[in-house]
This record gives sequence, C-alpha cells and structure tokens, in this order.
Amino acid sequence: MRAAGTEDNGMRLKNIKGSREYIAASEYVIDEEIMASHKGKWAEEVYGNTRPLQIEIGMGKGKFITALARLHPDINYLGIEKYSSTLLRGVQKLEADPVPNLRFLRMDAEGIDEIFAEGEVDRIYLNFSDPWPKDRHAKRRLENKLFLRKYYKILRPEGRIEFKTDNADLFAFAVEELKDEPWEVIGITKDLHNDEAMNAGNVMTEYEEKFSAMGNPIYKYIIERKGALDS
Repeated sequence: MRAAGTEDNGMRLKNIKGSREYIAASEYVIDEEIMASHKGKWAEEVYGNTRPLQIEIGMGKGKFITALARLHPDINYLGIEKYSSTLLRGVQKLEADPVPNLRFLRMDAEGIDEIFAEGEVDRIYLNFSDPWPKDRHAKRRLENKLFLRKYYKILRPEGRIEFKTDNADLFAFAVEELKDEPWEVIGITKDLHNDEAMNAGNVMTEYEEKFSAMGNPIYKYIIERKGALDS
C-alpha cells in the first residue's frame, strides 16, 4: 500500500516558513481561535446567507473545492486542511481570483464535530485521504467508523459523503467500515472514469488527474445518512 498524505499522496509540500502566519492573516481563512463560535451559525455568520454548507476534509491545495464553488454559487463551501504549507497554495490562488462562496479552515479533522452543530452540513467530500497503511494507524483514517460517526452527527438527515481514492486497500477498508453503520450506499465504483453514471459531473482533483493519467483506476463511493446511531 502506498503511504500517502491527504490529497497530495506522499508529495506534501515541505514546511514553508511563515505559511501559518500568512494563512492566519487572510480574509478567506476562518480564524482558528473563533471557529467554534460559528457552530450552528456558519451560513449566517460566515457567508451571510442561509444556503446549504458543503465541506471538503483534506482539501490539499484546493483545486477540487474551488472548482465546485465556481460551479455552484448557490452553495456555501468550506475547505479544511491541517497542513499550513499545503493550505497556503489554496489561499494564494483564492486571493488572486476570489470566489465569494468559498472559505478555508486550518484544523485537524478529529475536532470536526466540535465546530459544526448537528445537521449543519449538507455534504462532506473526502478526496485521496492519507491511507495510513499500518494497521496500528487505522484509527487515523478519515473513513473509519469513529470518523463516520462524527460525520453522521454534523450531516443533515439524508446528508451525503462522497469519497474518492486511487488506493485499493484504503477503499476496501472504507467499504468494510460501513457495515452495521447507519449509511445507505447510493453509488459505488472501482473505476470511476469508466463508469458513466458515477462519473457524470465529476470534478477532478490535481492528484486524480495525475494518477488517472498514469492508468490508476479511481475508486469512489457515495453514501447517505440513514437510520440512527447506536448508543
């Protein structure tokens, strides 16, 4: 299994001096110190409207979510990335060519249910997440049961998760983690770009373009929040 980073798949940018300070000063990045204060009020307080909120966890340099935001100006988008040097690239691109319905946030996904209220998020995107290939690190995978339960809490009823990867082992793990959990599989494929139905309207990330060009199949599932969590 290939050891990879969120979105940049092992090619994460080296630490860039001053990146965290630059990010903190940008009007397009939510202040980490007050992000929890927006809980339950993200649309109104951050975007000034009541439109649906969709988030990408592990946005990398932001190509995917920026493209989505341009395509759907009637939806609020929030890109989340924990690595400052990676997020910096997305911030710089957004500053050069602003998108009104897009903001970024630097944070670790473990605290995702602490900054969003129950039912506040319409959709979650997980693209080319770090597979954490060693078994002892499975708890860090963004598609494990623990994270799925966090996502469940913040998603609206019938809210969805869209997950893409080129890592066969991570995808198999992610599908297995859905067992006995309150999710309905809406769509699943092991070869996205040759699946006409699943590929309709697909927006590619930088690494999706790179790895598919190398002949790697892209795996994807779409799941929908159903039922209730067991206590």
